[in-house]
Amino acid sequence: MSLDPNTTAGFALIVTAMAVSAYLTRIAGFFLMRFVVVTPRVEAWLRALPLAIMGSILGPIAMHGGPAEYAAFAATAAVYFWRRSDILAAFAGMAVVAGSRWAFGL
Repeated sequence: MSLDPNTTAGFALIVTAMAVSAYLTRIAGFFLMRFVVVTPRVEAWLRALPLAIMGSILGPIAMHGGPAEYAAFAATAAVYFWRRSDILAAFAGMAVVAGSRWAFGL
């Protein structure tokens, strides 16, 4: 059986599979954390995790991006250090790269 992502059914199946896998990943984390003793070291690790994930996403962009990506990278870092909100920083970066590509065709 082959799955053609160019059909509506194939696309819907792929999106559903991605949604289910993302949901199961999140639920598994909550379930497994019930068995972890939260020590100060574990708490520090959990607090550092969002910034580490953001860095793993932005690292390749910083190495191989263009002007729009560099501007978005700077905006993401600036908003994060200004507001200490990774979600707000991600939205700022997306807005800057989208706006740069739209305005300047980068």
